[in-house]
Amino acid sequence: MINEDKNLSKSAKVVQEALLKKGFSFEVVELPSSTRTAKDAANTLGCEVAQIIKSLLFRSEKTNQPILILASGINRVNEIMIEKIVGEKIVKADAGFTRDVTGFAIGGVPPVGHKQTINYIFVDEDLLKFDQLWAAAGTPNAVFSLRSNDLLNLTDGKIVAIK
Repeated sequence: MINEDKNLSKSAKVVQEALLKKGFSFEVVELPSSTRTAKDAANTLGCEVAQIIKSLLFRSEKTNQPILILASGINRVNEIMIEKIVGEKIVKADAGFTRDVTGFAIGGVPPVGHKQTINYIFVDEDLLKFDQLWAAAGTPNAVFSLRSNDLLNLTDGKIVAIK
C-alpha cells in the first residue's frame, strides 16, 4: 500500500525531525499519489476519511494570532465555536500567512514542526474515536501515521467539539 522514499523531501524531513525531537518514532513516508485533500489521502491510504487529520490554519482577526485546528477529515469547522474560545472573530489563513507561520504550504501542513509557535491548537474530539490516524507531513504527498491517544501529547492541543 505505501511506497516509501527514504530520501525524503526537505519539508518532509523537517516534520520527521520535529517528531523525533518530541520523542516520537512515527515514520514520515512520501507516497506516489496526492494526499492534499482528506478524500485523496483516504483513497491513497485505504482508510476512512474521518481518520485523516486536516490541519487547518486560521488567524484571529484583531490580534492576528495563528489558530491551528486539527479536524477529522469529514468534519467542517464551526468557526463560531472557536471564536467563543479564542474571544475574537477568526478568519481562514491565506497561503502567505500559512507559509509564514508554519513553514509549509496549504495541503501539506502537519500538526507539528512549525516555524512559529502556535499557542492556539484545537483537536477535534471526533479524532479520538479512532485508534489510527493519518496526518500531513510537509508536502501534498507526505504523511505519517499515529495513534489517536498520542495526538494530544504530540501537539499540546486542547480537545474541542469543532463541528
